[in-house]
Amino acid sequence: MRTDIRRTVRLLAVLALCTVGAGAAAGCGDTEADSGDTEARSTESAPQLASRARQVADAWDGSKAAAEWYEGYYPMGAVIQLPEKGLRGEADRRAYETGNFDLRGKLPAAPRRSGQVTWKGGGSLTTPLMEAEKAYRSLDRDSSPGPRLTVTGARLGDMTVVTSRGPATVPAWLFTLEGYAAPLKRAAVSPSKLPAPPIEPLGRNVPTDALAPLGGLTEVIEDRRSITVVATHGSCDDGPAVEVLETSSSVVLSASVADSRDGSCSSEMRGEKVSVKLARPVGKRMVLDAFTGRPVPYREWPRTSQSWS
Repeated sequence: MRTDIRRTVRLLAVLALCTVGAGAAAGCGDTEADSGDTEARSTESAPQLASRARQVADAWDGSKAAAEWYEGYYPMGAVIQLPEKGLRGEADRRAYETGNFDLRGKLPAAPRRSGQVTWKGGGSLTTPLMEAEKAYRSLDRDSSPGPRLTVTGARLGDMTVVTSRGPATVPAWLFTLEGYAAPLKRAAVSPSKLPAPPIEPLGRNVPTDALAPLGGLTEVIEDRRSITVVATHGSCDDGPAVEVLETSSSVVLSASVADSRDGSCSSEMRGEKVSVKLARPVGKRMVLDAFTGRPVPYREWPRTSQSWS
């Protein structure tokens, strides 16, 4: 099996670009893989992958970091919810995707300093309340020419967010959009600080056909035995493969590039959605990346915004 270190460095560079929103320039696509691919694919390095995945699972099991994780607020779903029935027309959708917003009027100040995150399954967390201005800036990320969405006001309300501890009701700024009867919602509380991981990430000299970092988690359905993640691959391989190790407290995912080949290959790396089947529902188990040794962050795809880091 070929071990091309330069290929690994290119992949890590692509993931870094995707993190800051330059995914399109880096060739991060949105082609969806067949859900059965992960079961059919295997690699020659399966023993090594299993060993690393087990090390990550054992490091987190019963650790201080795990205890902090279970007590925190970590969104595993969108913290921005579009108006009921969605956006009207391609122009408005493009304005939202690019972050082209206009503010007409004045945004209100937060009525209090803190807000309450309340979980459907029990438990709550008091956390600082985000000002409406900061929440608006997370929407208005660009000032390029083109279609724009206009915000005319905001009020404090609430919304339901999927989190690492299940569905939670969180405070939210409800932004009034010109031409829409229903508001655009943006969570008004920030995620908890990620605990210091109990295991170090792998170094950059690991070839991608052995193990690679994941691009993010795009969907967790609480009552189904599958999750969807973004994995990356290049032009001279058979696509990404994702193996899974399940324990009572975690789901460890090991991503790699399947059947990497020598040849005239471009440096472009592509992101691809991969559906991973599980033996049982995720529930409140941590979803961990074997490469980084950290929880896999939620991302909206093909948008590359990350709910926490």
